[in-house]
Amino acid sequence: MPPAKTAPKIGFVSLGCPKALVDSERIITRLRAEGYTLSPTYEDADAVVVNTCGFLNSAKAESLQAIGEALAENGRVIVTGCLGVEADRIRDQYPGVLSVTGPQQYEAVVEAVHEAVPRLHDPFVDLVPPEGIRLTPRHYAYLKISEGCNHTCSFCIIPSMRGPLKSRPLSDVMREAERLVAAGVQELLVISQDTSAYGLDLGYVENSWRDETYETRFADLAAALGSLGVWVRLHYVYPYPHVDRVIPLMAEGRVLPYLDIPFQHASPTVLKAMRRPAHGEKTLQRIAAWREICPDLAIRSTFIVGFPGETEQDFTMLLDWLSEARLSRVGCFKYEDVDGAAANALPGQVPDDVKAERFARLMEHQQAISEALLAERVGGTIEVMVDTVDEEGAIARSHWDAPEIDGNVFLEGETGLKPGDRLMVTVEEANEYDLWGSPVAPASMPFAAKAPASG
Repeated sequence: MPPAKTAPKIGFVSLGCPKALVDSERIITRLRAEGYTLSPTYEDADAVVVNTCGFLNSAKAESLQAIGEALAENGRVIVTGCLGVEADRIRDQYPGVLSVTGPQQYEAVVEAVHEAVPRLHDPFVDLVPPEGIRLTPRHYAYLKISEGCNHTCSFCIIPSMRGPLKSRPLSDVMREAERLVAAGVQELLVISQDTSAYGLDLGYVENSWRDETYETRFADLAAALGSLGVWVRLHYVYPYPHVDRVIPLMAEGRVLPYLDIPFQHASPTVLKAMRRPAHGEKTLQRIAAWREICPDLAIRSTFIVGFPGETEQDFTMLLDWLSEARLSRVGCFKYEDVDGAAANALPGQVPDDVKAERFARLMEHQQAISEALLAERVGGTIEVMVDTVDEEGAIARSHWDAPEIDGNVFLEGETGLKPGDRLMVTVEEANEYDLWGSPVAPASMPFAAKAPASG
């Protein structure tokens, strides 16, 4: 009898944002369904797929470096992702790559793998679980609800790479969510380029799920996801008026009291130059109204300092806005040109040393706000979800902390827990980013069934 054929091995490098991570998961799921296996090392792989990021110039440089490393270590490299729209640039620097495709071109990537490493004749060598292959821990998963974006922000080229808004049917999203929950996922992180625009391109068409009729729109999707009994976290939400409809779901405990809103700035002058669909003063009024309904609401956001034309007065206005908004979590970027972005041609380029100084001031300013907000949690009881456990104890997150980008809740000495466990803890200590606490009771029920967290 001839020896059994071994499944071809594919290495995979995934760069960029969670949306690119979901693209990687889809490609890997398809490959695994066809009998391919994943290789954790370059040397054991029959070929390597590099899913690139092409947003910032620094991200492009990282992607090009990753391609070069894969070529040097393996030699058979397939390139995809956002930087793939600059195929000539990639091939000029690395003529040896086997294939170059842009974002969302899943079929083209799989075909390139077929050509480089023919699949086995029996595609059922390794069966794929119903939820597909994921690159996140078992207890949480990203749920992408749409592709593309309709905005024309002057600093961004994502619409030119990923195209206009293209929403998934609500029933498709909910079926994927159900499969993930059935596989043990305890937290769904909803992502897209503009989550609150979900369904606009489909005319908010009605969709049926579980014998109920929903419109394909942001609030209806949030309500449907909130019925699954797991944490639902909303990312990349623009502060449109209809977001108001989601806040009661948070107050009722059906959706986490957390909004990730990319405000980017507060100065009307800078926002206009950025072509952002928001106004700082109106946004403060909306935030205040949201907190009237859901006092426990946490808002995370990102800001750009040193945007062309930003004056010291503009920057001071941003700091004052942060003081009034009292956002729970804030990230900051120093502006840099992006090839193809309209902002490159704007006058008033800010020197790098001024960008660095403003970045440091903003982060110090926000740290004081964050420290004060977290100090209010001390003595209260909150629900957390465990992410990791080691010999020193457990590291968890609260309703107000997204994985990898926000803070942690440390449970020292609690070694008997496991990732995905949900439990109530009393907060004993806080700093500007993290909390420390001790368990009170397990959170075996969906969090909506318990009393609101204090603090």
